[in-house]
Amino acid sequence: MEQDLVEQWANLSVAEAIAMQKELAVQVVRQDELGQVTTVAGVDVGFESDDTARAAIAVLGFPDLQLLDYAIARAPVNFPYVPGLLSFRECPVILRALDMLKVEPDLLLCDGMGIAHPRRLGIASHIGLLTGKPTIGVGKSRLTGTHGPVPEKRGEWTALMDKGEQIGAVLRTREGVKPLYISLGHRISLATALDYVMACTTKYRLPETTRYADGLASGRGQQWLAKQQALLDQGKL
Repeated sequence: MEQDLVEQWANLSVAEAIAMQKELAVQVVRQDELGQVTTVAGVDVGFESDDTARAAIAVLGFPDLQLLDYAIARAPVNFPYVPGLLSFRECPVILRALDMLKVEPDLLLCDGMGIAHPRRLGIASHIGLLTGKPTIGVGKSRLTGTHGPVPEKRGEWTALMDKGEQIGAVLRTREGVKPLYISLGHRISLATALDYVMACTTKYRLPETTRYADGLASGRGQQWLAKQQALLDQGKL
């Protein structure tokens, strides 16, 4: 599938990519269509250079959140940087990393947006449609929409709205730190997405899925993973 996408998108114009997003957005399933979840995965993409992307996927057991498997993949970037169209740069390398996994994830938590996107097709929704997997968008900052004040208590949230539609929630995962922007990606409702994000979040701002994937994708890779394991062995995580 990854190679097929590279070939299909090789000469895709910005206007064509936008049109494709609009066509795909109506296919997103916004209600729960997920079975028993025993594995959750964090998905993140970094860039080693302007033309090389690196995707990291960390698969954790659920609900114990112990690392079961991970993969790091690299691939050339064949689409220009255009805000709102980042999935066309990132999807191929994510698919490559998914193919490398030995443990199948039941649910993907993607570093980025689901339907909290101007055309309702962020990276989480796009990957969900390509793979058929339930996905959640976990964004560190707002891409679109407006919201009111976010309560300070852990687990509280306020609605993220755009053009009269609720497109996500601004969630306080930890008191005293910035909230996260949560949106359904595919085959999951917003309420269930929020439950899973909180269940995957322990003492840090980010869910453990995102924290592991972000560490692996950042270039620290194996060194970061070794440090996490050492802290875990010492009882400090």
